Amino acid sequence: MKHLSKLMLFCILLTVFSTVTKAQAPKKLDAAEIKQALNKLEVLGSVLYLAAHPDDENTRLIAYMANEKNMRTAYLAMTRGDGGQNLIGTEIREYLGIIRTQELLAARRRDGGEQFFTRANDFGFSKDPNETLNVWDKDDALADVVWNIRRFRPDIIITRFDTTLVPSGSMHGHHTASARLAMQAFDLANDPTKYPEQLKYVQPWQPQTLYWNGYNFGGRNDGEEFDGSPGYYTIDFGAYNPLLGLSYDEISSLGRSEHKSQGFGSTGRRGESKEVLMYWKGEKPKADIFEGINSSWSRVKGGAEIGTLLAKANKNYNLSNPSVIIDDLLQAREKLVTIEDEYWKKVKLEELDLVIKSVLGLYLEVVADEETKVSGEKLRISVEAINRSDVKVSLNSIDFPELNQKATITQSLANNQSFRKNLEFTLPELPNSEPYWLREEGTVGMYRVDDQALIGLAQNTDVLNATFNLTINGKPYAYATSVVYKENDRVDGEVYRPFVMTPPVYVNIAESVLVFADNSTKEVNVVVKAGTNNVSGKVSLDLPSGWKSSPESFDYNLKGKQEEARFKFQVLPPTTQQEGQVTAKVTYNGKSYHQGLKVIDYKHIPRQTIFPESTAKVVRLNLERKGQYVGYIMGSGDAVPESLTQIGYTVSILDPNTITAESLADFDAVIIGVRAYNTVDRMPFIQPDLMAYVKQGGTVIAQYNTSMRDQPEIGPYPFQISRDRVTVEDAKVRILAPDHPLINGPNKITEKDFEGWVQERGLYFPNQWDEKYTAILSSNDPGDKPNDGGLIVGQYGEGYFVYTGYSWFRELPAGVPGAFRIFSNMISLGNEKPKNTKLNQIEKKR
Repeated sequence: MKHLSKLMLFCILLTVFSTVTKAQAPKKLDAAEIKQALNKLEVLGSVLYLAAHPDDENTRLIAYMANEKNMRTAYLAMTRGDGGQNLIGTEIREYLGIIRTQELLAARRRDGGEQFFTRANDFGFSKDPNETLNVWDKDDALADVVWNIRRFRPDIIITRFDTTLVPSGSMHGHHTASARLAMQAFDLANDPTKYPEQLKYVQPWQPQTLYWNGYNFGGRNDGEEFDGSPGYYTIDFGAYNPLLGLSYDEISSLGRSEHKSQGFGSTGRRGESKEVLMYWKGEKPKADIFEGINSSWSRVKGGAEIGTLLAKANKNYNLSNPSVIIDDLLQAREKLVTIEDEYWKKVKLEELDLVIKSVLGLYLEVVADEETKVSGEKLRISVEAINRSDVKVSLNSIDFPELNQKATITQSLANNQSFRKNLEFTLPELPNSEPYWLREEGTVGMYRVDDQALIGLAQNTDVLNATFNLTINGKPYAYATSVVYKENDRVDGEVYRPFVMTPPVYVNIAESVLVFADNSTKEVNVVVKAGTNNVSGKVSLDLPSGWKSSPESFDYNLKGKQEEARFKFQVLPPTTQQEGQVTAKVTYNGKSYHQGLKVIDYKHIPRQTIFPESTAKVVRLNLERKGQYVGYIMGSGDAVPESLTQIGYTVSILDPNTITAESLADFDAVIIGVRAYNTVDRMPFIQPDLMAYVKQGGTVIAQYNTSMRDQPEIGPYPFQISRDRVTVEDAKVRILAPDHPLINGPNKITEKDFEGWVQERGLYFPNQWDEKYTAILSSNDPGDKPNDGGLIVGQYGEGYFVYTGYSWFRELPAGVPGAFRIFSNMISLGNEKPKNTKLNQIEKKR
């Protein structure tokens, strides 16, 4: 293999180490932040924190390392949190992973850290680290940890979790696995015979020391207990940073509160707050974990003079007139670009360029005329450059590397005189802005990413970039920024969004799962949307064998960008129960497209645009049901109501503020959404009405809630929710009450109904319940004791109350046939005879 040139290697490193800030306003440091950044410029050292999921990181430690010790600090999360629950919306799996990725990036903007990942997928809760490593594919997961160590080059690695389960079986298998991988990667990262394919991009690297961030979750530490013990190092993370005006705990709470999808809002604390680091491997310091780490510029060949210049600039910095240090900064930059150490050159050049830009009050921005574009379209961009200092600055040109274009501009930037220019280019063939880890189909445990340089990045590198080439006091200076889109919102004011490349046309099937409860045709809605002007062609469905659609295709003709048209296909299922996949596709300009459009838009993260395959699962069920009208109280968010509508139920979403016993009487069943008792404040006040409804003959189905210290009253008789769960989706399920009506009708439930489940059986099962409840099912993970409390039913008055920890919120949207049959049986309890309600009377009149 030929050796890469230094220039090519540096370009690769630019990609590998790029700090991507999607849809953020141009970064501007205030006077105090400039001083903080100057302090950081004098420090050459790095700390890598490693754990399993978003929200596992110690934001207080990251804030301390990044802002008190001024170390380059990063969090390596093994997964993107795809298997968690979502408290702010209905997105789950890979879409939730996108949200939680952006929440981590938002947290890092708060605490000053950086964010990296492996390709491991959060496939759901695991009790066993060996199972975790098997599903993840241990060698690939280990390779990714080694890769992140080699490219980030940490002096210190700190894990959040221990390598053993303490107490046995209580820890998430992902947690323990993350620590075990860190332990192994620490030894392998400096071995050139391990994962040699990585050495095309990076060099072997040996961190100095590996620590475990002790914490009292497992009863192993509390800082005080181990203070002064050999191998234990206590640090006060509660220190106060006067430049930032916050303690590190207060900074931590701001970062922690960005994890909104997990409900991790946090209140900052002030005062001393000690934590302990436990020595695991490497050079063992005597008293200070930073002993033996050369964090000065002398660690870099030719760096001593740079350090002297930066120290001088820092000493002479004037809060009232930041630009007085510009000459020292420019001299330091001139020397920095000549050093041989490409790693520290890249890291410190990025830091220094931001400081130079900030001390001059330079505002450099490139804005696209539209949020989305298609290859081949005209791109109109507006450039703004302004110098808000008396320093002599001129703009010479702007490079657009992805466009292979340069705009030559000769413009002096006088103090506070804005320069604006409009440019127009034709976009070349550019890839769509699909999250890089979703471009190829992976496995249950690992995303597939073939480009080594992308592995580990939190998100895609920016679609388009611009480099401003300037001269400052006669010295060259270049500043790279991304091309963004922004608009003025009437409420929020200036809003930035990522610039996105899209397909020319999208096609979406309205539902992700289409369930046919009998042999009747079902209307399938397909939406075609234009990504550019003047698109036309045909839209059709590719169906499995035995399925038919009428018509076979439609013509579409869309004149304007973002215009859409809806088409209704009548799909006829086969006569027997089966599952398959339908794909919607459109033709345009001789090509076939089958990508949809999914937009994730929340206030606390940049808007995310995804182009998923336009497919839907189709399921032909043998299903019987009793009852028609279902009331649904939403909890933390799920797609169960839509799933029930698929099989013919009429579902009404109930407002917790207006529920009364009288309003519930019209429903054949009332379903309480996942975690409603955790998230809906009015549930204790609604509870008497729910129980009155049951007593009068209604059916209430309460889905899982997390265990609570003071569990509210949930059912008519007491039961206690535990942390018991069954994580293996194909774990054997035993029917404990074969004669119970829930098992026998209207659908006869057998072991076959528990085939094809996804992610898990269930979670937070009750472990104690009143004898008036009947336990219906039992299941357990291999080696565990039976969990009989996942589905308990109690008769109360004339009706039924059901509490179930089985994960219907995952199974129904995934189109699991048996889950629909069992859930229909739960709704059908007590519905042998139609209720004489207003809704039924209306139905009869029809």
